[in-house]
Parts: sequence; C-alpha cells; structure tokens
Amino acid sequence: MGIFSRKNHFEVDGRTVLITGGSQGMGRGLGKLLAQKGANVVIVARTQGKLDEALKYISSFAKSPQTQRFHAISADLISPEENARVLDEVTTWNDGHPPDIVWANAGMAHPSLFIETPLETLRSQMDMNYWAAAYLAHATLKLWLRPVTPKATPTDPESPKPRHFIMTSSVACFVGIAGYCPYSPAKAALRNLADTLRSEVNLYNGFRRSKNPPSSSGVPAADVHIHCVAPGTITSPGYANEQLTKHPVTMVLEEGDAVQTEDEVALAAVTGLERGGFLITTQWLGHAMRAGALGGSARNGWGVMDTVFSWVVNIAWLFIGPDMESKVWNWGKTNEVKLPA
Repeated sequence: MGIFSRKNHFEVDGRTVLITGGSQGMGRGLGKLLAQKGANVVIVARTQGKLDEALKYISSFAKSPQTQRFHAISADLISPEENARVLDEVTTWNDGHPPDIVWANAGMAHPSLFIETPLETLRSQMDMNYWAAAYLAHATLKLWLRPVTPKATPTDPESPKPRHFIMTSSVACFVGIAGYCPYSPAKAALRNLADTLRSEVNLYNGFRRSKNPPSSSGVPAADVHIHCVAPGTITSPGYANEQLTKHPVTMVLEEGDAVQTEDEVALAAVTGLERGGFLITTQWLGHAMRAGALGGSARNGWGVMDTVFSWVVNIAWLFIGPDMESKVWNWGKTNEVKLPA
C-alpha cells in the first residue's frame, strides 16, 4: 500500500467531499476525520434529525472553522433520481463545482440464513448495498467526465488534482460466511464494480493525455481514481441491529474477530487512500482475507507485499478453511436447525 512512497495520494484540504451514509457509524467517523483534515463535508442519509445531529458533531472538528463549509441532504439513495438530485444540490451549494471526492458509504446488513430470509429482504439488501452505490457511481462519473477544459499534460503544474470515487464494501466480499447470504453477495458485486470501473476510467484518463484530442470537444476536467474500502466489524447502531437477526452459527464463526470504532475504521481507510491504495482493508484479519482473495484485483503499491502475503494466506487457508467448515457442521450436528415447511 504505497510502502515505498511518502506522497499523499488523497489530499482533501480545501476540497469538497460527499459522503453517503454519513449520519452514523463509519460515515460519521469519516466526516469527522476529513473535517479535521480541512475538507468541506456534505453528508447524506435518510433521516433529517440524525443528519442534523451528525452535521453539528462533524463541523465541530473543522480544521479551519472560518473557511470550511458543511451541509446535509436527506435522500433515499436506492432511487436513481435521488442520486442525481443529491449531486445537483451539492454542485449548486459548491458554487457550481461538482464535489471533488464522492464516497458511496451507505449500506446496512441483515444477516440471516438464506432460506429463512424473505425474498423482499434479499432484494432490498441488494438495493441498499449495491444499487445505491452503482447509481451514485453512474451519476458521478457522467458528471465528472463531461468535456469542460482544454487538454492538460501530465507535467502541467496547473493540472487539477484527481477526483476520487470510493465505495465501502466489506470483508464479507472476500469469504462466504454462513448467515451473510442477504448481504455479502451485494458487497462482492460492489468490489467487482470497483475493479471494472478502475479499468474503465483509464480510458478517460488516457484521453486527457491524448496528443490530438478533438479540438472542439475538450476533455474531462481532472483524472478520476476509483477505490474500494472493505472494513470488518464496526461498533455502531447498525451493528447492534445486526445482532438481532444474526444466526448463532454466524456468531460462532465471528468469535475473536477484531472490532473497530467508527474513528478507528475511518482512520485506517483514509490512511490507505493517502498511501495510494485501491482495495483497502482496515485491520489485520481484513488484510489477510484480501490477500487470499485478490484474483484479478489491482495490487496496492508495487504489489510485492500483497503477492508474498497472498502466498502465506493461501497456505494458512489449508487449515483455516476446514476449521470454519467444521464449526458450521458441528453446530448443525449438536443443535436443532429450522427446516423449511
């Protein structure tokens, strides 16, 4: 993760950051940290009362209270139209400029066994944890990639800083765990969306460097970078709600897992971005899960440490995998399991 570079690849001082799911949990922690680093912060969530409380909290940590600005928008992001409205409102609020950084962080887990989960819940989990981010990505990239400026060269000192689109996935995207079927497929889809968009934006970033772009059309205003953050367990109101539907066997599999506060996970995520990471995890168990499931995803930094770590994890998984399988088997063998009618 940029181990050989000290450059900050994620500068936020004076820039405008849009964070969905910003009223509590990881989103609130991100808002606080980015305010401390000098960003103008816009948070989005559904409940206006929670937004008002979170905005007051976040703005109290401003690095430069006289110049930084803060805003909250109530919206239900499972609607494509609402995502477009949010971006329009932020652009107007930001003196006609689109946000520099957009963080698709909204999401919620409803852990339960697959056959015990109503089909409506399976669909709503995909809506909240995949489609809300996909709609926001689609609207944001269409806004960012409009031709608005003359061609910039890689050495141009006036070339604007890159824009960043970040998606919050989950370590559940790396390993299938009994009891997370309503949630983890959506997070796995989000990781793959990030992989694909990371490849696609190279097309537009390369075009900005074209020697002979059409003179009449211009080019996008700035390069675009895509990132995916995969946290583990975070102490939050959402986590408390998850415990209400979580199957006991899932709790057995999660015994000993590291738990982070909203501030800890925000710091780890932003540190990964500052180091230039693409697929970022926030604690050691997550690092191991990521290394063992990289596949075709881009490696962070030079990729050497990722490659070596993946060898170690794949050997360890010869023992970890069967142990997890046996825990589920033994739970079913020793406890009553509800069967479909």
